Amino acid sequence: MTVESKGMWLGLVGVAIFALTLPLTKLGLQHGFAALFLSFGRTVVAAAVGFPFLLLTRQPWPSWKDVGQLAFVMGGVIFGFPVLSALALQYVPASHGSVVLGTLPLATALMSTIFAGERPSPAFWAWSVLGAAAVAAFALWDGGAEIHGGDLLLVLAVFAAAMGYAAGAQLAKKLGGWQVISWALLLALPVTLPVTIWLVMNFKGDESLIGWGCFAYLALLSQLGGFYFWYRGLSLGGIARVGQVQLLQTFFTLVAAYFILAEPITPRAIVFALIVAACVWFGRKAAVALVQQQPVAVD
Repeated sequence: MTVESKGMWLGLVGVAIFALTLPLTKLGLQHGFAALFLSFGRTVVAAAVGFPFLLLTRQPWPSWKDVGQLAFVMGGVIFGFPVLSALALQYVPASHGSVVLGTLPLATALMSTIFAGERPSPAFWAWSVLGAAAVAAFALWDGGAEIHGGDLLLVLAVFAAAMGYAAGAQLAKKLGGWQVISWALLLALPVTLPVTIWLVMNFKGDESLIGWGCFAYLALLSQLGGFYFWYRGLSLGGIARVGQVQLLQTFFTLVAAYFILAEPITPRAIVFALIVAACVWFGRKAAVALVQQQPVAVD
């Protein structure tokens, strides 16, 4: 198996894990949890799990330059995406959110030009734009051409996640995949821990066991475990190209929302899934030039 193929497969595992994030966040909201607790609390639990592994494996502390890069990771995938997406899901279904987030691969490819010096070819951009356009068309068609109130929050969440993905994947080449998210979670604790404690003190007491199960998945997998596969995949196969795999997340999430939340899957979703899958396949065949190349850290 080539390095690029390994990166694609690792990225696919990460996408499969992330695909449950929106449905389980929505389910957690329905079972007594506040959006901010699901957002901040999950990062605190993930930090509590990740930090001991940093100590046990004697990982070197990040340099000040690394900390600067980790700030973008924190802003994107610890503060930005979890908070914005959870707030948005108070107003829109998880299935609707999934199609809006389908633009993530295009946004990630855009951020890769900033953080990793990647220069996708015109053919790559063409397939990316086509895939994003297909997702946008699906969103408008499925929603009856209606723009929901949470769409702006979801769009902001897309760019926050893309920034965190690109910055983290570039840093993973030096520090390793799970190390990046673990250090970012640790550095965010001075903010996330006090907020979480305050939110816990204001619990209403109607949080159910189902809600706690959703929270556990969000903390251990969505916020920590999934990033090992995702960052490692992006660093091995290239941010822009492996990021294309995330076009499939929309449809993984649609299926998850059907089984978890009973949100319907329409026949048009199947058609658009095939279109998007074709864009992913041809997009990963297009050339992506690396202006700067760094050795990849061994996890």
